[in-house]
Amino acid sequence: MGSMLPVATGTGRPVVWSFLSMDKQLFRVQRIFQHLRMSSTAAAQPEVLMEKRQNVGVITLNRPKALNALNLNMIRQIYPKLKEWEDTDDTTMIIMKGAGDKAFCAGGDIRAVTEAAKAGDRLAADFFREEYILNNAIGTCPVPYIAFIDGITMGGGVGLSVHGLYRVATERTLFAMPETAIGLFPDVGGGYFLPRLGGSLGMYLALTGYRLKGREVYKAGVATHYVESHKLPALEEELVSLRHSSPQKIDELLTKYHKETKREMPEVPEFSLEPHMDKINSLFSVDSVEGIFEALMEDGSDWAMRQLETLKKMSPTSMKITHRQLSMGGHLSLQECLQIEYRMSQGCVRGHDFFEGVRAVLVDKDHSPKWKPGTLEGVTPSMVESYFAPLPLSYLPAKELHL
Repeated sequence: MGSMLPVATGTGRPVVWSFLSMDKQLFRVQRIFQHLRMSSTAAAQPEVLMEKRQNVGVITLNRPKALNALNLNMIRQIYPKLKEWEDTDDTTMIIMKGAGDKAFCAGGDIRAVTEAAKAGDRLAADFFREEYILNNAIGTCPVPYIAFIDGITMGGGVGLSVHGLYRVATERTLFAMPETAIGLFPDVGGGYFLPRLGGSLGMYLALTGYRLKGREVYKAGVATHYVESHKLPALEEELVSLRHSSPQKIDELLTKYHKETKREMPEVPEFSLEPHMDKINSLFSVDSVEGIFEALMEDGSDWAMRQLETLKKMSPTSMKITHRQLSMGGHLSLQECLQIEYRMSQGCVRGHDFFEGVRAVLVDKDHSPKWKPGTLEGVTPSMVESYFAPLPLSYLPAKELHL
């Protein structure tokens, strides 16, 4: 396995919550995607706020009514400012956060992408390309990058946070990669960070779309620190006010807040997946999706049967390409993963299930997608391979992603 995600020195055992049924999870995902429909509306406020506070660059995603959903206009504002700040000698750190109290960023503007693709518009190619370039810029940022992942953090929001040096979760953090439910795959570098979560946890999260909440996000390794949400403004002020700040001083300050939260909240419930980690590491380590289905059937426990029912609702094509994506990604660099994911994204745009998944979840909301193929057996090796092959020269909207 390749190098690990950057991890700070925060300590403490995370709290957890008891998880909801998978049906309720899928309903919640639908509600979240509903918010992502709210794009490109006339707004009195800019979609992104960017300011330099002393030596600290602060970026605020400013679409709270749309759960700070990420669109191409926002990407095109954030990327050049990020590069400008990191090239300035006096920039000591960059903070990324979301406006409002519901979401850091609930994902990318999915519906706009599918509608553009149907119309033959370049947005379907440009959005993924420029989003992944931004993800790589965050992952290679030479100054400390701190994301306050307070609230819903899914899809595109994960890409804006998880590749940075520090990710601060709160009791309101809700993390998931629910893409297999809409005929997509866990992109934005999911092929890189998910296999590095340890064991088969990443594969489980990717295939099922399971949601982690609060300190679970820290426990799983997605977040580096956990701080109560009401303390984030004070934390930000202290970060901005650091004199002669260095990565060590930043780390010490984040760890101080993390330990304070641990002392103030010593009683924490069990990590919701802890009782099932042995099964996750065993059953989801099988070398094919069909093998995972068979292993769950053979296990036969109530938990295994619930996972099987959840997986049966997902796009067979999405599950198969996701399995291959993560199986490869544990041995690749972030850049290599993003380049492969760009090919995969355009494969989804050329295919059927992405549009059908968005229809079922976002448009008609009938939660009854008609996947094509409708079975795992129908998704042939050559079909899977087509998502990873170099983009055909005849595919004019897009060319290979080079980082």
